[in-house]
Amino acid sequence: MTEQRRTVYDALMEERNHPTAVEVFMRARNRMPSISLATVYNCLETLSSCGLVKTVNLERGPARYCPNNQEHAHFYCNDCGTVLDLPLRARRHPEDVWELPEQLSISHHEVAFRGVCPKCAMKAAQLPEQRENAQNTKE
Repeated sequence: MTEQRRTVYDALMEERNHPTAVEVFMRARNRMPSISLATVYNCLETLSSCGLVKTVNLERGPARYCPNNQEHAHFYCNDCGTVLDLPLRARRHPEDVWELPEQLSISHHEVAFRGVCPKCAMKAAQLPEQRENAQNTKE
């Protein structure tokens, strides 16, 4: 592990919030001011290919990076963009969960869910109350 890779890995582990490469770069620069964005991209690619980091692709957005190597899915909040890890309840193989054609061989799987995170759901639930309270105070 080179000094640059260690710096990038430590920056990723600092806050496990599925940052983009640019966000990792901003963190890594605090530790190593001379590091370039290209070096961060190269380090993330190497860390991903070694299995230390997972690359998370969510539709057309920038790739995000996840240091959680346990089996899990990802949840993407449509409102705030937060990405959360969703651990599996029990260790199951994909063929135990999904109907797969016979003779299919899976080498890798990714599962992602989309919706609204708990924080955004709470905010949305509070908005009607706030509007009602504001209207009641006007009257």
